[in-house]
Amino acid sequence: MSKLIPGAKGRFAAALTEADRKYEIAHAEWSKAERSRVTKLEDLKASNFQELTSFKHKVDQRNSEVDEFREAYFAAEPDSVVAYNTMVLERSTYPEDFPQSFSIAYTAASKQLVIEYELPTSAIVPAIVEFRYVKAKDLIEAKPRKAAEIKEAYQDVIAALALRTIHEVFEADQADCVETCCFNGYVHTVDPATGVDVQPHLISVRTTKERFTTINLARVDKTTCLRNLGAQVSRHATEAQPVKPIVEFDMADARFIDQADIVSGLSSAPNLMELTPSEFEHLVANLFGRMGLDSKVTRSSRDGGVDCIAYDARPILGGKVVIQAKRYRHTVGVSAVRDLYGTMMNEGANKGILVTTSGYGPDAFNFASDKPIELIDGGGLLFLLQEVDMQARIIFPVTE
Repeated sequence: MSKLIPGAKGRFAAALTEADRKYEIAHAEWSKAERSRVTKLEDLKASNFQELTSFKHKVDQRNSEVDEFREAYFAAEPDSVVAYNTMVLERSTYPEDFPQSFSIAYTAASKQLVIEYELPTSAIVPAIVEFRYVKAKDLIEAKPRKAAEIKEAYQDVIAALALRTIHEVFEADQADCVETCCFNGYVHTVDPATGVDVQPHLISVRTTKERFTTINLARVDKTTCLRNLGAQVSRHATEAQPVKPIVEFDMADARFIDQADIVSGLSSAPNLMELTPSEFEHLVANLFGRMGLDSKVTRSSRDGGVDCIAYDARPILGGKVVIQAKRYRHTVGVSAVRDLYGTMMNEGANKGILVTTSGYGPDAFNFASDKPIELIDGGGLLFLLQEVDMQARIIFPVTE
């Protein structure tokens, strides 16, 4: 065994001591770094746990909202039906220069969805058919599209947009809460006679799901299809010649009733369901009298309704009008519309108006679609009363 050289022993001991000192320093630094690492790790774990908890809470909250929305939609609550169909139409893909602006109203009593849709103007149809290079002149000439071609193409665009929108609504109706759909298409334009901004309607069509789903859209002529559905279509759409909507959107939008409750304190207004038959008769006659018709109550029917003969003094558009009112709490069926039509025929009337405190079934809409009959439901009645400053409510009695 070798022996340490004298003096080397001291140097070894000193080196060992220095190594121990460096080790202690390094160990202390490591321990500090380890404590920092562990602390940071715990902080990250705590932060991650908080973020995960918050995320799960948001997921649960979102799922709860979706479940609540789904339940409300399948319960046919009007706001949910409107929100659902809004999402349906928002997902429709159109060219960038299509407005894709719309409003939706839902009448639960009639299961009727009314869509007020902004159409593109006739500028959507290119004014130029083609460009061609003329070698002799060394220039490019544009071939303009004929006015008749622009008119035909624009009419086709309007028809296609109306039919597609109705198809999308019925196709997406998972809860079967839409039995009837009314599409009103309008444009933003300027009245050339006055320079005032106007919003004329160019198309209005109402149809039931039962009738519309029998149509093979891939094979129909759009114009003929709309005519068969009883649509009102502008004859000169490129000139923004207006048509009268089959259903006025404001009359279908039940939100105005809530607003009226807040603004004018309708808690003191009469409930139409509590009026006597005679009072209800005279209210309806008074309403149309204030709207400009010369109306007279003729007789009461057994169900508390009213037959009213009115005269519209306007030349050409006016004439004799038969008005019947049904103070019902249940859906008005097709038989009431048939009765009105029969009365119109007997009276030689130009038009018939059926007013109810409730709503209408799809058969009633189908029967009236091709006849000069206007169906006004409870929401529409309240709207018309409000328009002539006659406040009222419709509250159905609670039954066990």
